[in-house]
Amino acid sequence: MAVTNDPGEPVPAHRRLAAMLREEIVHGRIEPDRPLPPEELLVREHGFAPEDVRRAVEVLSGEGLVYTVEGQGAYVSTRAEETGGG
Repeated sequence: MAVTNDPGEPVPAHRRLAAMLREEIVHGRIEPDRPLPPEELLVREHGFAPEDVRRAVEVLSGEGLVYTVEGQGAYVSTRAEETGGG
């Protein structure tokens, strides 16, 4: 994953992160029922704010690409297989 949080970028941070994660999912680099990288990792390694990570997961959830398990995080949906992932 090569996206970082550049404040000068015109696309909102959560949209850039969602696009990065979507690409990982669609290309099968994160398989169905496997977890997304933890929020802490995305914050620490890529410089995103925790709120941006949560909003990115909401975007992907709205697209049906991920689902969340309370207290455990977000996982790739089996729907990702239909869009080319997995």
